[in-house]
Amino acid sequence: MRNVAGEATGVGSAGPYTLVVDRPADAGGRGLGFNGGQLLYLAVAGCVSNDLFREARGAGIELERVRVVVRGDFEGDPAVSAPITVDVEVAGDATAVRLDDLVARVDEIAEIPNSLRRGTKVRLGEVRVVSTR
Repeated sequence: MRNVAGEATGVGSAGPYTLVVDRPADAGGRGLGFNGGQLLYLAVAGCVSNDLFREARGAGIELERVRVVVRGDFEGDPAVSAPITVDVEVAGDATAVRLDDLVARVDEIAEIPNSLRRGTKVRLGEVRVVSTR
C-alpha cells in the first residue's frame, strides 16, 4: 500500500495486480476505492468464490454461475467486525446434492474465512517514521 499525492487514497499491489483503497468522502477521503472493511469482506467473498471453482474442477463439476454475498457490519470503539454471513449461490452440471456438498466442503477449507474463525493474530511489525516537521 502506498498513498497517492499525500492523500488518504492509496494503491495496493500484490505482484502484478493493483486496487485502489480510500476512505469515504465524508470521512476525509475522496471515495475513490474500497475502504478496509469492504476489502475484508471482499477477501472473504473472493476466497470462497475461488475455492468453489478450484474444488469444483477437482470434482469434475463445471460451474456455470457463482454468486457470493458477504454481509456484516462494524461496531464498537475501536470498530470490530460483527459476525459475518456468507451467502452462496451456485449453478452447475451436477446434482443439487453434489453442489450442496461442494459448498459445504469449501466452507470447511476456505482460507480467509478459516483465518477469521480461528482468530489469526495480527501484530505490528517494523515501523519507520519520518518526521517532516
